[in-house]
Amino acid sequence: MAALGWLTPRRRSATARSVLAGEASAEAARKSTQALDSQDALDVSLREPQFPVHGDAMAAAFFDLDNTVMQGAALFHFGRGLYKRKFFETRDLVRFAWQQAWFRLAGVEDPEHMQEARDSALSIVQGHRVSELMSIGEEIYDEYMAERIWPGTRALAQAHLDAGQKVWLVTAAPVEIAQVIARRLGLTGALGTVAESVDGVYTGKLVGEPLHGPAKAEAVRALAAAENLDLSRCAAYSDSHNDIPMLSLVGHPYAINPDAKLRRHAHTLDWRLRDYRTGRKAAKVGIPAAAGVGAVAGGTAAAIALHRRRR
Repeated sequence: MAALGWLTPRRRSATARSVLAGEASAEAARKSTQALDSQDALDVSLREPQFPVHGDAMAAAFFDLDNTVMQGAALFHFGRGLYKRKFFETRDLVRFAWQQAWFRLAGVEDPEHMQEARDSALSIVQGHRVSELMSIGEEIYDEYMAERIWPGTRALAQAHLDAGQKVWLVTAAPVEIAQVIARRLGLTGALGTVAESVDGVYTGKLVGEPLHGPAKAEAVRALAAAENLDLSRCAAYSDSHNDIPMLSLVGHPYAINPDAKLRRHAHTLDWRLRDYRTGRKAAKVGIPAAAGVGAVAGGTAAAIALHRRRR
C-alpha cells in the first residue's frame, strides 16, 4: 500500500483530463493571485551565488506541498480542525489519524486512502460555499499548520523571492485553500485542484482530475506559457516520485525529503537533494545555506474534505 493515494492517477502519461486539470488550475491561480513583494527577507547566503539568478524575470520556482513544504499531509491536518468544529465524528478522526500516520511513516501515497477521501469529499462538499472552505482554512492554518512548515524548504522559497522571482505552490489540495497557504507564507500564488463551483457554491464535481502527477506538470507548463517563463531557468521542488513529470520540466529540479524512488531517480540524473527529516546535508551543493535555518511559517491546504455538520 502507498499513503494518500486517492490522488494517484491510474495512468502516468498526461491525459486529456490531466491537461484540463492543469490548465484550469493555472487559470484559477492567475485570476486570484497578486504578486507580493517579499517582506522581512531572510539574510540568505548562497553556496552557488548564480542560482537563483537575481532579477531573472523569466525564472520562477514551483514547490510541492505535502512533505516538501509541510511535514505530513495537509489534508489530514485539516481534518483535525474540522473535527474540532464537529464536522464529523470520532470514528472519522481515527481514520484521518491512521492515514496521516501511514503517510508520515511510509512517506508514500496509499491509493485506497486517497480514493476514499476523494469520493466522499466530492459528495460532501456539494452545496457548500467556496468562501466557507476558505474561511475555515484560514482558521485551521493558525491552529494546526504554522509549526509544521519545514524551515529549510521555507528558506529555499525565500531565496527565490529575494532574487525577485515568483514562487508557486503546486498541490493536489483545492486551489482556494492552496491560495490561503501561499498568501500566508508570502508566496506568489498556488496551483491546485479545481473543484467546480457555480455562483460560489460547489457542485460536487472536479474540473478535469486532481492536480497530481502528470496534471501537475501540465499546470506548470500552462502557467509558464501564460507568465512568459523559461522553464529551463526555473526550479521545482518535491519529495515524491509522482512529481517526476513536474521536476523533469525545469532546468533546476530538487528532491526534498525524497521517497526511495525519487531518491534513486535523483541520484541517477544527478539532481540536487536535501533531506530535512534527518538533518543530513544535501547530496550536492547548490542549496541556499539558509535552508537549514529558515523561519517557521504556517500553512494549510485542506483538500475537499469538508464534512457536513452534525445535525
